[in-house]
Amino acid sequence: MMSCDEVVKIMIDHMTDPASKSRVDLRSGDSIILIVNNLGGLSYLELQIVASSAVRLLEGRGLHIERAMAGSFMTALEMSGVSLSVMKTSGEILQLFDKDTSAPAWPRIPAVSVTGRTRTFPCAPESPQPKEALPDAVSVQIYSRVLGCVCSSLLSLEEELNDLDRAAGDGDCGSTHARAAHAIKEWTSSGQLPSHPSRFLAALSHVLLEKMGGTSGALYSLFLMAAAQPLQNPSGPAAWAAAMDTGIDAMKRYGGAEPGDRTMLDSLSAANVVLQSLGTPGSNAMEILGRAVKKASDAAEETKHMTAGAGRASYIGSSTLSRPDPGAKAAAAILQAIWDGLNGGS
Repeated sequence: MMSCDEVVKIMIDHMTDPASKSRVDLRSGDSIILIVNNLGGLSYLELQIVASSAVRLLEGRGLHIERAMAGSFMTALEMSGVSLSVMKTSGEILQLFDKDTSAPAWPRIPAVSVTGRTRTFPCAPESPQPKEALPDAVSVQIYSRVLGCVCSSLLSLEEELNDLDRAAGDGDCGSTHARAAHAIKEWTSSGQLPSHPSRFLAALSHVLLEKMGGTSGALYSLFLMAAAQPLQNPSGPAAWAAAMDTGIDAMKRYGGAEPGDRTMLDSLSAANVVLQSLGTPGSNAMEILGRAVKKASDAAEETKHMTAGAGRASYIGSSTLSRPDPGAKAAAAILQAIWDGLNGGS
């Protein structure tokens, strides 16, 4: 598939081709008016992307864009497409172009030149994260092994999760989690894993926010960033139980879902009930984690009997949702992979 810049270049090359009788004869230094027309089915975001590509390309050829309009001016029902119109202009034409009109669909655009205006603004620089003087090699090794198990599990489940998601979503749940797995593998191989638990989860949160995409990426990122807070001063397994609890609270607060809504929260919350036993003195952490994994798996299976209360599945009648929720299945698989990694898996 070609990029927007490539498509726009083909269109403008055709419009200005010297061999075409209907060409627009443009030369560097000419002043023009640009109209980007939505044929009916493009979103406003997509239309703005096309307009931005057209402006950059025309300005790159030395043209001065006096006015630019983007909108639905001549549509073809809901056609997913766009048309470009370029007109050479002069001072007199611009005065006429800027005149008020009673045409209801004519947009009110500023009577100022597009070329020469600042259209992009730099992001604020990120605050540098303090680096650990001497990362603990044992912790990093454990994190790497656990993440390796998680990635392998998600990649193996890609098609199954996509198939489950086709019943009520975009059919891309598996692809989204696979994208996360590839990003995590790349991050792991970079040798930049922090050994401090809080910094590790915060860094992983950033990776998923940047690379995973979709609602799942945002929710997992929120979960991890919140979970990192109780681990700033870790105190053993109890701190990890607090981290799980805090992460789930953030998911519920910002995602709007609750246990029972047929989402990933059903698996995570079921596991969390068991994980709170980690705060009991003398408890066996691996035994508790094993029971939590089993609870998460059972909860994921139970979602096939639930009525969706959040996400795209909530738009679908409950009678058509007879299989487990893909997000819940993925969350349960992640917890299983964490247990495998901590238990010496690879």
